[in-house]
Amino acid sequence: MPTSKQRLNLTLTKDLAIFLQKISLRDEVPQATKAVQLLERALEWEEGEFRPSFIKEVKRRTKEDKLIPAKQVLKNLW
Repeated sequence: MPTSKQRLNLTLTKDLAIFLQKISLRDEVPQATKAVQLLERALEWEEGEFRPSFIKEVKRRTKEDKLIPAKQVLKNLW
C-alpha cells in the first residue's frame, strides 16, 4: 500500500526493543506508532520546544504520581 510518509529502517538493541514493546503494549498502540511518538518528543526536547499537548499527554497512574513542570526539568538539565 503506497504511503506519502517517509520510511526509516531502524536496528534496535535488545533492551530498546523490549522497552519499546512493553510501552507500546501498555499504551495499546503499535510499536511503530509508539516509536514515532517517542521520536517526536525527543526532537521537541532537542530543540527546546514544548507543546502544551506534550504535558497533557502524561497521565498519572496513581495519586502519588506527580508531574514535574517543564521549566524545572530544563533548569535541572541545563
